[in-house]
Amino acid sequence: MKKNNESTNAFLIHVCSFAGFIFPFGNIITPLIIWQTLKGRSKFLDEQGKEAINFNLSYSLYIFLISILFIPLSLGKLLKRGLTQFKFTPNFSDLFSFVGISSLAGVIYIVAIILVIIASLKAKEGESYTYPFTVKFIK
Repeated sequence: MKKNNESTNAFLIHVCSFAGFIFPFGNIITPLIIWQTLKGRSKFLDEQGKEAINFNLSYSLYIFLISILFIPLSLGKLLKRGLTQFKFTPNFSDLFSFVGISSLAGVIYIVAIILVIIASLKAKEGESYTYPFTVKFIK
């Protein structure tokens, strides 16, 4: 395969992660489909496809775990006081936990966007990119 075509396809594998903003799990499904169709063409495409899928799986897992942490923090006061005695009286600790978890999720989203852009630009130049904080689901 031509080097230019190879780097363009690797760029597309990384950039298609943004499909997750259009439909659910698009950040995993779209790179997976493209990787499966292109992995036999070159070792570089196979390697970059695995990186993109592993990153998106890891990223989704991190967001899921943060969501799991968010539920008890947000509903804890409601369940502690009971439904009949519930009054909306926010205090600093409730607000801090709510804003803290929400901010953490926002930071993870922003970091993921930045990392996908960096990986896409590196792949466009023909360089291999390894995402940080990624669990290797596919080896």
